[in-house]
Amino acid sequence: MNPNSPLAFRVRPQDLDNFLGQEHLVAKGKPLRIILESGAFPSSIIFWGPPGCGKTTLARLISKFINAEFISLSAVSAKKEDVQNAINKAKLFQRKTILFLDEIHRFNKAQQDFLLPFVESGLITLIGATTENPSFEVISPLLSRSRVFVLNHLEEKDLEKIISNALANLNGLNNKFAITQENKSLIAQLANGDARSALNILELASHLSKEKEISTQSILDASQRTFLRYDKTGEEHYNIISALHKSLRDSDQDAAVYWTMRMIEAGEDPKYIIRRMIRFASEDIGNADPQALQLATAAKDAVEFLGYPECDTALVQTAIYLANAPKSNIAYTATLKARADIRETGNLPVPLHLRNAPTALMKDLGYGKGYKYAHNFPGAKVEQEHLPEKLKGRKYIEER
Repeated sequence: MNPNSPLAFRVRPQDLDNFLGQEHLVAKGKPLRIILESGAFPSSIIFWGPPGCGKTTLARLISKFINAEFISLSAVSAKKEDVQNAINKAKLFQRKTILFLDEIHRFNKAQQDFLLPFVESGLITLIGATTENPSFEVISPLLSRSRVFVLNHLEEKDLEKIISNALANLNGLNNKFAITQENKSLIAQLANGDARSALNILELASHLSKEKEISTQSILDASQRTFLRYDKTGEEHYNIISALHKSLRDSDQDAAVYWTMRMIEAGEDPKYIIRRMIRFASEDIGNADPQALQLATAAKDAVEFLGYPECDTALVQTAIYLANAPKSNIAYTATLKARADIRETGNLPVPLHLRNAPTALMKDLGYGKGYKYAHNFPGAKVEQEHLPEKLKGRKYIEER
């Protein structure tokens, strides 16, 4: 292998057992591993996931696992004649051939249509990779012949293992680099789930380090980003979400934008951010502006559909709206009071007049007796007790 190749290329795993991440697909007993080991390989596969999550590497490992020829094209630059040349090669190989098409969403309908008969005949096994939702970017006939596998951002623990493995490669080039666990974690956080980004940062940092230990400053210089201290399970995580919540409650839209962006830039899970905003819309705004909860819930769909980085404006838009909305915590305080009563008093019986009486025995026992049907009264307003006897007259809604 060329020692001048990028580190990310040099340290690609050579078999599935050394592939890190995506355990939900490739671990023993998981769908993709079962398919490979059973030999029931589909006519085509679509890998849908963010950059640097292992789509290309996994395609190469599959080719090796099933002993197939491997042809790789990028839909960004490939033309029809490139695809035709790949098809001609497949005809010559006389054995299973995988055509890996990176960024398949960049192919237009006509280009995707051109692939169909060769996929249909089994001449090629297509593996497409995309960062976009294949439901919208891949034509229906091709999609119906494909098995779609969703790949996730790599977890920090996986990135740290990848960094450790890559260090051995760097040290094999007549160098002896060392790196602390803290700086491995720093690279993993800066990479934000992208293995290629992590390895690029590591490689450049090794060149920038004046000593044989890769320093924090060289990592920050290599990443061209300011590191934001933000432990997703530690104190700073809770400090910042608390700051956002209180800024929203106090109707400070500028602070709400700032704290939202602090979490985004630090790599916080966008689903966590929008969950907290949905909670806020109910807890601190409630029926003072019912639209707030609807907007926050709609933003959840945008976050799940777009992901980072495209969902950042949806999060900021929601933060601005929530900050400017009228505030009411009536639903929240009512929840607390009702919960306290239920936990103190337990299973209080439903008043007899509120119970249904579908049988004669129930009627004889007084079920439904004396119930007043609201629509028989002006404005459908009727005076009768609806709470258990022990809580008669209890008020949960504060008058304001």
